[in-house]
Amino acid sequence: MASRSESELIAEEVSALGVRIAELETRLASVDQVIARLEGAALSTAQALQEISRHWDAVYEAMRRSEDPDVGQLRSERESPRRVTRKR
Repeated sequence: MASRSESELIAEEVSALGVRIAELETRLASVDQVIARLEGAALSTAQALQEISRHWDAVYEAMRRSEDPDVGQLRSERESPRRVTRKR
């Protein structure tokens, strides 16, 4: 039975490590793709949340206006010239 030399054993180990490293590189490339998709989803989510926030701000503003007395109407009555009513 022929004994393998130490250098042959080391060469086999290095070869096996090369295969494992190649597998890891493939997996890392896959992870990079997932990360890119997640970043895109996060950006879309952030934009959607900003839009929702703007809509709610508008809703709250409309609710505040409906609860306040009609200051705008009072202001416009003061600013507009008074109508002259004629007696008949």
